[in-house]
Amino acid sequence: MNNNFDATPDVVLIGAGIMSATLGTFLKELDPTLKIQLFERLETASEESSDAWNNAGTGHSALCELNYTPEKSDGTIDTSKAINIIEQFEVSKQFWSYLIDHNKLCAPGDFIHSTPHMSFVWGEDNVDYLKRRYEAMQKYQLFKGMEFSTNHDQLKQWIPLMMEGRNPSQPIAATHMKLGTDVNFGALTRSLIDELQKRDVGVNFKFEVEDIKRREDGKWKVSVRNQETGIKHILITKFVFIGAGGGSLYLLQKSGIPEGKGFGGFPVGGQWLVCDNENVINQHQAKVYGKASVGAPPMSVPHLDTRIIDGKRALLFGPYAGFSTKFLKKGSYLDLFKTIKLNNILPMMKVGLTNFSLVKYLIQQLKLSFSQRVEALEDFVPNAKEEDWRVEVAGQRVQVIKKDAVKGGILQFGTEVVTSADGSISALLGASPGASTSVSIMLKLLNKCFPDKMEGDWNAKIKEIIPSYGKKLDADNQLCNEIRNWTTRTLDLNWKQPS
Repeated sequence: MNNNFDATPDVVLIGAGIMSATLGTFLKELDPTLKIQLFERLETASEESSDAWNNAGTGHSALCELNYTPEKSDGTIDTSKAINIIEQFEVSKQFWSYLIDHNKLCAPGDFIHSTPHMSFVWGEDNVDYLKRRYEAMQKYQLFKGMEFSTNHDQLKQWIPLMMEGRNPSQPIAATHMKLGTDVNFGALTRSLIDELQKRDVGVNFKFEVEDIKRREDGKWKVSVRNQETGIKHILITKFVFIGAGGGSLYLLQKSGIPEGKGFGGFPVGGQWLVCDNENVINQHQAKVYGKASVGAPPMSVPHLDTRIIDGKRALLFGPYAGFSTKFLKKGSYLDLFKTIKLNNILPMMKVGLTNFSLVKYLIQQLKLSFSQRVEALEDFVPNAKEEDWRVEVAGQRVQVIKKDAVKGGILQFGTEVVTSADGSISALLGASPGASTSVSIMLKLLNKCFPDKMEGDWNAKIKEIIPSYGKKLDADNQLCNEIRNWTTRTLDLNWKQPS
């Protein structure tokens, strides 16, 4: 912990998660002379949403997540969001590969592993949907290599644990993509922050940011308190990034920027079923996503995940949704109430009145017994035994509520970057697929906050870090193949580009 930090840095980063770590790394690559201070209220980096046990670890690339490919009213499949998501994950892999090539990141095996991504459905209507989804995605180079099957024998090879004890006459289907990954975003974040410390970035743990105010000269006055000594410190800076996860909304409101008015937050918690039987764990090697229940938020899509956490293989199922007024796993039950303001109470009330299905779903989830949770698991693992599983609390997410001219207020899933008109302060709100797309999100932030630099002095360096910058991989098959060959080799992934 640093008690002698620079009180007039060029940049202040709030929160030691994947977003601040990514932005800090970009800034140091683009301008090594920048003076940066990072503040985190907890004792170590990535203890909240970035921690391996607080997220699914899915390298979100739309290979298995069915909510990214909705069915239109005419029966066709909308692939636009899926293409956008996979493009963004390819950008993330380029960023990590560049850092590894330049010895600025840990070994790839410490944070990323090849893990097939699969979608799995049952019932004739769902089988038909998955087949149409597969056919729609095969039109694009980014999804080449995906396989589809309704054959029980083939599925036994892909997912033996899920097929054992299953009714042989049950209509089922799955897609399988070897390109998928499992990512430990906690390990990745800690490696990025360790490297930032080596590059003279001040990383200050157990410091609470209490206030952010704009000065008359346009700079920002940031008040932080050392939680061990109780001493308050004042920093003056030209740029502030609020990447504090569930704590971002409260600090954004403190800043007083007009762009932050009208935003609210809806907290959704989660729990996993974690397997303790190594014999069961070793029978499954994939991330398998199903379809969400009616009224369920996207983050609650059921999935059975192979994980590699701290070098050890694990198996998780869930998440089961829950509700708490906390905005952070290690937060306060007052978090929600502290963010209710005159400028956002109407959108929040409108969302409450128009999302009865979500409220009903959360209540149902909260009432589930352990046995009922295992019953839900049996749709994926027919022979699941209660004694092989236990409950583990997952991370807390805050979904964005924002003003809407027509509806008054809407509940928005995903991420939202809120930036002041002059680009001197920016905050990240929202949730999944945030970590997987953190690099693209931070590139957009850099373009908003430093447009002249990004078009000028920094442009060549950005293209060195992200070779596909400014281009669409799906519009250029040769570039797509070259990029994937590079990132696959550098990240030590198990993938061969199909011809």
